[in-house]
Amino acid sequence: MPISNRVVAYRRLHESGCFVLPNPWDVGSARLLAQLGFQALATTSSGFAWSMGRQDNHVTLEETLAHLRLVAASVDVPINADFEGGFAVDPAGVARNLLAATETGIAGLSIEDSTSDAASPLFDFQLAVERVRAAREAIDRSGTGVVLTARSEGFIVGRPDLDETVRRLVAFAEAGADCLYAPGIRTPHEIATVVAAVSPKPVNVLVGGGFTTVDALRAAGVRRISVGGALARTAWSGFLDAAKEIAEQGTFTALGRAVPFADVNGLFRPAP
Repeated sequence: MPISNRVVAYRRLHESGCFVLPNPWDVGSARLLAQLGFQALATTSSGFAWSMGRQDNHVTLEETLAHLRLVAASVDVPINADFEGGFAVDPAGVARNLLAATETGIAGLSIEDSTSDAASPLFDFQLAVERVRAAREAIDRSGTGVVLTARSEGFIVGRPDLDETVRRLVAFAEAGADCLYAPGIRTPHEIATVVAAVSPKPVNVLVGGGFTTVDALRAAGVRRISVGGALARTAWSGFLDAAKEIAEQGTFTALGRAVPFADVNGLFRPAP
């Protein structure tokens, strides 16, 4: 499969500067974010799962692939896929599933080292590296040039060990990851340490609150900023506030603070 223009554009974004990669959870939110001028978007496993009435990491491979096709086809900007743990444990399974993902129209995807097992939340170091290497080889076989992001999840699964996180990210970079990502790092020291460790490869930082700014992360050498499920949580916050008011108080004041119907409806006007 030839390298698409969107993959070329997405790779170029990683070469210099700093860009925000916001996370839509459906076609509508993807289209609105693209309208706002963001140069690329990323799916969110949690936001997508919640839209289906499920917890994060409880969506199937087939459902995820269908979701990626829909979102990628809905906008002209590059889409990065939150591909969770590759929907397999063994490297061969990860490779097989990544090959399927590269056929959905995405420009990039991420692979995690988390196990979903609270007692042992991270894959063994060597297995984690082999999974990234298998992902690299699968993308190379596809010929698509899809950007591979390798994530080490220690800071969000109860193992906030900076030295171990750096050890894993450096190994993932050596195994062929194009971009490195440790969701949950927040302090200037943590971020600077990760950026320096994997340089010159780009680093993604997750921002789910007001602890930093684009300018501060740009100055720290961060290349890419994503927000994970935070935009979805923001939308759910407004929904729950209004619904709880109706259910518990029998009043409707929150509805009066909503964006007017005509404004929202107008955002989805067909292109001329």
